[in-house]
Amino acid sequence: MFKHPQWITKPSEINEQSEAKMARRAIAAFSFSIIVLSILALQSSSSQTPRPFSSRGAPKFLGRFSTSKPHHSNDRRSKQLLGYRYETRYFQQRLDHFSFAELPTFNQRYLISSEHWSGPDRLGPIFLYCGNEGDIEWFAANSGFVWEIAPSFGAMVVFPEHRYYGESTPFGSREEAYKDAASLSYLTAEQALADFAVLITNLKQNLSAESCPVVLFGGSYGGMLAAWMRLKYPHIAIGALASSAPILQFEDIVPPETFYDIVSSDFKCESTSCFNTIKASWNALISEGQKENGLSKLTRMFRLCR
Repeated sequence: MFKHPQWITKPSEINEQSEAKMARRAIAAFSFSIIVLSILALQSSSSQTPRPFSSRGAPKFLGRFSTSKPHHSNDRRSKQLLGYRYETRYFQQRLDHFSFAELPTFNQRYLISSEHWSGPDRLGPIFLYCGNEGDIEWFAANSGFVWEIAPSFGAMVVFPEHRYYGESTPFGSREEAYKDAASLSYLTAEQALADFAVLITNLKQNLSAESCPVVLFGGSYGGMLAAWMRLKYPHIAIGALASSAPILQFEDIVPPETFYDIVSSDFKCESTSCFNTIKASWNALISEGQKENGLSKLTRMFRLCR
């Protein structure tokens, strides 16, 4: 049985006041991005002696990674993606950053491009995209903003892959990693953030770039990770651009119908007729779905996934 969508039942809540609030939030987000990039530009061009990099608040056993060398892929894959060139590397990560137990390690894949990096002597920044829940090459192919601004700032670009996704799977295979609750217990945002923190710290040490500033990027869940990274490890990155990141979208913090209200507002602003037509269509779909074989009919009509 179809569930009546919340967004079509609350058009009265979409008013000029809520639209004004959304506009103010959008302006604030844009202003924040300008401030972060301005700070980065000032820090990158500064001729003052940089402060030493601090390691306070880092995950446990950080020292175990400080001498680890990034592993290059066997085929030395140097790719050109939509005009952006990068190299694929692998870094040995600890399975559990917060345990004293001797647990297996796994290789975390990351993409790196130093084509436009101005180097540690000029405090060349590091732009790091916080990998989402998927293959990191897909996110690299759809994050043009990071690639496009890198030359202007003389920045290195790094795309670390999120654990348990793509090629960064613990226990040797996806089947073993996803086998049961025990093997999946290490798939948490806290562990993923620690992965990023350890990788960044190790990478900067190997490149003698301890004083180079790091700016985090991310969208959706990746944006949440970028924002949380700034909160959890403020000494590692000077700023984060979190795009479409619902960091407050949790129970008892933000009304659950907020997303539906915003989508409804978009449709209604473009065309009231379109809004009303879509709203009316749900009753027809619900009515048809309640009939015998109604769901099968709707599946065929709309070519829905089975």
